Amino acid sequence: MNTPAVNHESDWVARSLSSVWHPCTQMQHHETMPLVPVSHGRGAWLYDHDGHRYLDGISSWWVNLFGHANPRINDAIKDQLDLLEHAMLAGFTHEPVVRLSERLSALTGNVLGHCFYASDGASAVEIALKMSFHFWRNSGCTDKREFVCVQGSYHGETIGALAVTDVALFKEAYSPLVHQAHVAPSPDARLAEPGESAADVARRAVAGLDALLQAREGRVAAVIVEPLVQCATGMAMHDPLYLSELRRVCDAHHVHMIADEIAVGCGRSGTFFACEQAGVWPDFLCLSKGISGGYLPLSLVMTRDNVFQAFYDQDVTRGFLHSHSYTGNPLACRAALATLDIFDEDDVLNANRRRAIALTKALQPLAEHPRVRHFRNRGMIWAFDAQCSTPRQQVGFSRNYFTAALRRELLLRPIGNTVYLMPPYALGDEEIHHLASRALAVFDEVLADA
Repeated sequence: MNTPAVNHESDWVARSLSSVWHPCTQMQHHETMPLVPVSHGRGAWLYDHDGHRYLDGISSWWVNLFGHANPRINDAIKDQLDLLEHAMLAGFTHEPVVRLSERLSALTGNVLGHCFYASDGASAVEIALKMSFHFWRNSGCTDKREFVCVQGSYHGETIGALAVTDVALFKEAYSPLVHQAHVAPSPDARLAEPGESAADVARRAVAGLDALLQAREGRVAAVIVEPLVQCATGMAMHDPLYLSELRRVCDAHHVHMIADEIAVGCGRSGTFFACEQAGVWPDFLCLSKGISGGYLPLSLVMTRDNVFQAFYDQDVTRGFLHSHSYTGNPLACRAALATLDIFDEDDVLNANRRRAIALTKALQPLAEHPRVRHFRNRGMIWAFDAQCSTPRQQVGFSRNYFTAALRRELLLRPIGNTVYLMPPYALGDEEIHHLASRALAVFDEVLADA
């Protein structure tokens, strides 16, 4: 049966609500907070069917690095489409996945020389956890089967990823299914006591982790961390010292370090990999989101040669027997290669530093606002916490801000009372002004509603 033509956005909304179960959503809320039916995107903007536009201030859940419908990424995918759309990666290989693996490895100075591919961030986390456990098993350390995550951490919503996630909203309903990880103290700089610096908080958190690893000596396989910014817990930022000290403590206790750079990698933190700012490399590094420029599902785990060698054997049971049907998809890999080309050709990291200075300056009225707490910035991430005046204002802040922002041509989606900005690396001066001035106007509007 043919699907009837739909011309008006309200028809798309009604049909979506009756057929699509939307992610991370209480569907009943859409009775009062309508869906936005997106028609197309151009650069930093999304457009609905009635021609309204919205500046994508969160890069469509942190994935769209160089704007929507980027012509260079479009051309790469179109070219690959005429060559090879997909082939299984078990027993076969292809040029895009080889080239992407080599280029990513080179960005680590070939310290992380082996890439294992999947389709989404949670799957990459699961791969890293399984690889770590299996490495120790192959190495004869069969007691090392526990994991440590950081307070407030978020690593995905599959069962394995939930084990190392410390956000009750996502985890509580499924706790009977989850093998619980140990939780180490948070290095969140907002936890500083009077007279303490962010580095002091980092040292205090590492001391707590060190004590935990001593207590569980010989049992912990790996510690997993979101380097520099814990995003889903409210953009909790920490000093790079935490990562260098974490590397030291993991080495001292013979524990793997897993860096979940799914959100903070690909230049988002100011360097291509966040770990670079601490001068360390983990044993496993997870990438997703921005690696394909926001085009196609792609994730991967990078690891060291000693890990790879622990699985390299005639015995099939010592191999890493994990797979995804679309592992290393050629179209996604070509999108990722085009993304890396843009980084090189446009000197993106330096351009972003200039862009970050301009946006931080434009955001100063918000930074100095009497009801803003903990204004903070790391690379191309900005965040601040709202001081709400009533419990009702606190409970409704996120949805009210999101809705009011849409009325002002702005897509921002707070986490609780934390407003954050993670825009694409494609903002011009006018768009920087639009983003900063309207974020302030929305903030004043929402907090004026007592």
